[in-house]
Amino acid sequence: MMLEQHIEELRAELRNAVIRKDRRWIEAELKRALAGLDARLDEVERELREINHEDEAPPS
Repeated sequence: MMLEQHIEELRAELRNAVIRKDRRWIEAELKRALAGLDARLDEVERELREINHEDEAPPS
């Protein structure tokens, strides 16, 4: 499952959760998923920066 889809599903579950225990679990899972997405986006950004620096390097 795509991480973004998982996050959207968690958000939908959270909107409908009425039991406090369930809400806390969903909130914690959503927080972990968002942290995972942030980490993945940071990784992609680093990779793109590396590619751009390789393109800027003078030919050998």
